Amino acid sequence: MNIHPTALVDPQAELDSTVSVGPYTVVGPHVKVGSGTTIGPHCVIEGHTTIGRDNRIFQFNSLGAIPQDKKYAGEPCELVIGDRNTIREFCTFNIGSPGDSGVTRVGNDNWIMAYVHLAHDCTVGNNTIFANNSQLAGHVHVGDFVILGGFTVVHQFVRLGAHSMTAMCSLLFADLPPFVMSQGQPAGARSMNFEGLRRRGFSAERLAAVKAMHKALYRDDLTLENAKASIAGLTEKYPESAPDVQMMLSFLQQTPPQRGIVR
Repeated sequence: MNIHPTALVDPQAELDSTVSVGPYTVVGPHVKVGSGTTIGPHCVIEGHTTIGRDNRIFQFNSLGAIPQDKKYAGEPCELVIGDRNTIREFCTFNIGSPGDSGVTRVGNDNWIMAYVHLAHDCTVGNNTIFANNSQLAGHVHVGDFVILGGFTVVHQFVRLGAHSMTAMCSLLFADLPPFVMSQGQPAGARSMNFEGLRRRGFSAERLAAVKAMHKALYRDDLTLENAKASIAGLTEKYPESAPDVQMMLSFLQQTPPQRGIVR
């Protein structure tokens, strides 16, 4: 292992032989790090934290600290980070809490910029981009391919559907459905993330179905129940979009009425 002489790595920590650790970094006894991961200088990685393969963790990060939850009483909760993530400077990822799953989880291939905060029990999918100063309160769930603009703030328990996107300085109090672009304080729906979907290889038929979903949710003055019924019928006209339609319907079905969706 390439561990700088000034780093403090607990003997009980489990680091693959290919891991590198920069100067003045502290690694606690319950930490596990997979092959090819690099950890920069002046980081603190503690708690029951598991980090996968080929991650790039830049300087001045705090990963695995106890949650900012007054109810936390020392339970062995976890932080689990997947593979090939880039975590830039001054990020804070907390472990989970006993009031939920007990795990804060980050998937694979995420690009996380400076000063991002992930509170306890957040779940982040794969291939996301979090711009600088994105802040997630506890229990937030973020789907695959989500993009958060800089200074986005997300209220606790809010969910963000796959392929959704926020503009800079957005404030989310409600669930953000898949594909939707939002902006504002509080955030409102502005359009669908068509350019992002094109870059990810969505066909013209799938894009047309996404446009129809946007129309049903935001343009046709329908109740949410009627919008869901309209969306369910799209598979007849756009058979190729069946997985996208099902994802949207599943997301809407799980949205609590007291929270609702971004409007």
